[in-house]
Amino acid sequence: MCVIFLHGLIHLLGFVKEWNLAEVRLRVFISLPGVLSKIAGVLWLGACSLFIASAIAYLHRKDWWWMIAVIAIVISQILIFIYWKDAKFGTVVNVIILIVCIFSYGSWSFERMVNDELSSFFPEEIEKRVVTEEMINELPPVVQRWLKRSNISGKEIIQTVHLKQKGEMRIKPEGDWMKVEAEQYISTNPPGFIWKADVKSSFLHFSGRDKYENGEGHMLIKLFSLIPVVDAKGKEIDQGALLRYLGEIIWCPSAALSDYIKWEEVDSTTAKATMSYEGVTASGTFKFDENGDFASFEAERYYYRKECSTLERWVIKANDYGEFEGIRIPVNLSVTWKLERDFTWYKFEVTEVKYNEKR
Repeated sequence: MCVIFLHGLIHLLGFVKEWNLAEVRLRVFISLPGVLSKIAGVLWLGACSLFIASAIAYLHRKDWWWMIAVIAIVISQILIFIYWKDAKFGTVVNVIILIVCIFSYGSWSFERMVNDELSSFFPEEIEKRVVTEEMINELPPVVQRWLKRSNISGKEIIQTVHLKQKGEMRIKPEGDWMKVEAEQYISTNPPGFIWKADVKSSFLHFSGRDKYENGEGHMLIKLFSLIPVVDAKGKEIDQGALLRYLGEIIWCPSAALSDYIKWEEVDSTTAKATMSYEGVTASGTFKFDENGDFASFEAERYYYRKECSTLERWVIKANDYGEFEGIRIPVNLSVTWKLERDFTWYKFEVTEVKYNEKR
């Protein structure tokens, strides 16, 4: 932002020249007689003020700073054309600032898209109901043990979740790991989620949004928040999004009581869950340890490929646990595709969770 600030200050020279405040060498390419030169001086001052204002807005982390900068660039470039002989090198700086503005616009527009989706995602009212022992006891013993271990008895049924994650991700089995910061919003009635992620490597930046709403999934990934890399919808994505939702009820255990999920005990540490919603049905297997803690979730999920999606084994594995608002959940996890060889593509930690939060 120092470049923008200094670039703005340089524009003061045009104001000083045209208002005869000091001797400044700044030759015009287009003659400006009389009052027009004074107007040009005011425009130089205006461009200066706008550049400085945009730099200050950026330093205060205002995501709209680029809007001010773009107006400043337009005014600046018009003046540069008029004073081309001595001001032409300012074009280079304007182009650099414009490129930064374009990237900032991408982040701003992506964030705005997600916020617009969130504005209608959660139910308007949170119905306050409490989980009772009777509700839990209607489920298979292995699921009962998990829910009791999760400490949900006597607490409000979870209808919304807002959680934050940090970790690392790769998009190919042989690819480099990239740092990830993500937020996820979950609704249990009706079931759905919106997950947004900021993924960075040494040279690349991806913005990702995965969504499950009204029984439909939509995966969107953009390079530099601008260029679509993945924009996937359809039946396979719907099935995959439903399974992701099912596997991630581990963060809102009372969702296991929902009518759209049916449980079947396999053995003393394993249960099969089948979820049916909006015409899509899929199943997965939950495994628990001897204490009743969630250990893993496995399912046959569609693995997205540009040519065609294929059913592959998909596994969420828990490595550590924590408590948020008194509810015990897995907080350190990995996600793996069982392809020709294991492809662990996401390893992360849940850092913050809020339940039944009002937006």
